[in-house]
Amino acid sequence: MGRRLEKRIRKIFDNIKQKPDIIIVKNSSEPFIDKNFFYLTGLDQGLFEGSTVICHQDGKIDLIVSELESEIARKIKANILVYKNKKEYNKYLLDSLKDIKEVGLNYSGILQRDFLFFKKKFPKTKLIDVADSFAKTRAVKDDAEIKKIKKATKITDEVIKEIPGMLHEGLHEYELAAEINYLMQKKGADGPAFDTISSFGRNTAMPHYTHGSTRLKKGDFVLCDFGACYKRYNSDITRTFVFGKASEKQKRIHKTVLDAQKVGLKMIKPGVKGETVHKKVDDFINKTEFKGCFIHSTGHSLGIAVHDDYIGFKPGSEKILQENMVLTVEPGIYISGYGGVRIEDDIIVTKNGFEFLTRSPRDLIEV
Repeated sequence: MGRRLEKRIRKIFDNIKQKPDIIIVKNSSEPFIDKNFFYLTGLDQGLFEGSTVICHQDGKIDLIVSELESEIARKIKANILVYKNKKEYNKYLLDSLKDIKEVGLNYSGILQRDFLFFKKKFPKTKLIDVADSFAKTRAVKDDAEIKKIKKATKITDEVIKEIPGMLHEGLHEYELAAEINYLMQKKGADGPAFDTISSFGRNTAMPHYTHGSTRLKKGDFVLCDFGACYKRYNSDITRTFVFGKASEKQKRIHKTVLDAQKVGLKMIKPGVKGETVHKKVDDFINKTEFKGCFIHSTGHSLGIAVHDDYIGFKPGSEKILQENMVLTVEPGIYISGYGGVRIEDDIIVTKNGFEFLTRSPRDLIEV
């Protein structure tokens, strides 16, 4: 299976206070697929509905998969158990848990019906929630993960370069989103990391607006927020353009957001709390004419999930930054009925500070 993945699994066990005998990650059917399944196995293809990975303290795994996924599963070094029906699956699972006293389950990723299945089938087995250990372990990336994220960020940087050339009067938001998605895959992405945002004009004031039938006109903000998924790892970037000549107000908004991002970036280094970075950025914006217009967190963890959900630059985040954590830094200003600006970059925490993973220009571009 590889020493890298064995080391990853052993680290998950080390991060659990009450260490179980084994850890089980069980997939249901789409969309209830636990990303930890792929984190543990390193498999970068396949859906693996109904599959289960059983992790042992020495880093070895057993993989219970259907015939549908068996050929892909054999790409890794593991004990592969292929089932043809539910009866065979249950037998493999029952045999694997024979004489096991404590089992770790990811409570954040398992369906209630699957949890109740374990409770019923193994009434004498103690079930332990290991979700926090998965989150903590995944937060610090290894070299293989960083390499994939860097490839994903390179793809998004290449796409950003081409966006100004796509803009023309009358362009629909959905047309721009389609072009962005096409270019990401053309440049090597497996697909978009999430639903691409391409908003024009007043729609840019809605941070999680995606795209609609609005047409581009002169003087509009153009906000593009998208990411590439490469071998299951993701990037996430946002740039805001102006179609035509920017007004003085548009320039002030963009400059304030860029300055706020710089304030946050200066704070980033190992040992700093996530909420400290957000507070600095929020305080900076609230001292400007745009007080109260920053309405979301400053950033989130990034990796095999777009929101890796361990540490973030957000209120109440007591977690401490560590070397090789990957996060976004994305302040924004949003004015209802007018428009908004967000500038988002992906960074990796280094020994003494941080390094940009996304490298696209951040100055305001008038198209």
